[in-house]
Amino acid sequence: MKYLCLVYADESQLHSLPDSPEDTECFAYAEKIASSGAMVAAEALSPVSTAVTVRVRDGKTSVMDGPFAETKEQLTGFYLVDADSLEDAVRIAEGIPPARVGSIEVRPVRDLDV
Repeated sequence: MKYLCLVYADESQLHSLPDSPEDTECFAYAEKIASSGAMVAAEALSPVSTAVTVRVRDGKTSVMDGPFAETKEQLTGFYLVDADSLEDAVRIAEGIPPARVGSIEVRPVRDLDV
């Protein structure tokens, strides 16, 4: 089953805290997951200031700068993994280096019959 591991952290502190991971550590962990066969995809995201939020209401589209949610942590990246169970996905998530300074949301991917 596929699981999406969403990486959340305070962008302004992500690389400045004592336990902050370096990009090389994140890359090495992604390589480890890939070599195990569990990696489907992984990417770091550009800063939240580059994001837009799109909404469609009554057939009208509005585009707003940045994310709409007011939070202290931002979505900074993701890992899409293939794991046998939620427990296996959690084991993968706990090794994601930014978990030390932020949080990792693990969510099963829903299969759509389209």
